[in-house]
Amino acid sequence: MDIRTDTDSLPTADGLMPAYVCRPATGGPYPAVIVVMEAFGLNAHIKAVAERVAREGYVTIAPDFFYRFGSPIVAYEDVSRAMGYIQRLDDAALMAEMGVVIQHLKSLAEVRGDRIGIMGFCVGGRIAFLTACRHPAAVKVAIAFYGGGIAADTPTAPLHDAARIQCPVLCLFGEADRMIPMDQVRRLEDTLRRLKKTFEVKVYAGAGHGFFCDDRPSFHPDAAAGAWNLTSLWLSKYLN
Repeated sequence: MDIRTDTDSLPTADGLMPAYVCRPATGGPYPAVIVVMEAFGLNAHIKAVAERVAREGYVTIAPDFFYRFGSPIVAYEDVSRAMGYIQRLDDAALMAEMGVVIQHLKSLAEVRGDRIGIMGFCVGGRIAFLTACRHPAAVKVAIAFYGGGIAADTPTAPLHDAARIQCPVLCLFGEADRMIPMDQVRRLEDTLRRLKKTFEVKVYAGAGHGFFCDDRPSFHPDAAAGAWNLTSLWLSKYLN
């Protein structure tokens, strides 16, 4: 499907937040998917993911949550710099900004405002999960790729808010991910099952953190292909 791309500016409490928007070139209205960036900024990989999803018949939007730092793009090998930015983010501010993103989508004539999903990668997976908790009426499906800290043993772990989730949730992990221990994955699965949520937790053997990104050394082609197929299936099932 042919698409067109734009950069919109969304007003937030801290200024104008750029957002990369991809739309099918004709027709509509379409369901929408929010694509949440990794810890490295709104880079070419995340934009490519947004474009890929849009070609399957969705309006996609990828907000730049690093706008408050001047919209830096951080190299994948510069993890310490990326984490420095992440540690300065505030969940309350992020969720307020996610509300702005959701309202922006609903204002677009080409979007079905009652069919909005979210997917995120790395820290974006955590943000996607948290958005499903904090904006339960708006989010119809949430997909988290190797979302670090979702089930961490901390007071701010998004899992503490999981009872509020109303949508199906898909969580994708790599078995060899040294940043997300398997005990956290099991805690996530056990909690969602206890809460009787509609969910699936998928762990890919031999895959590490960032396995979906073909710009990273940890790219795992088989896991990436399987995760994409599952993602496409979930988006189609719960948004169309």
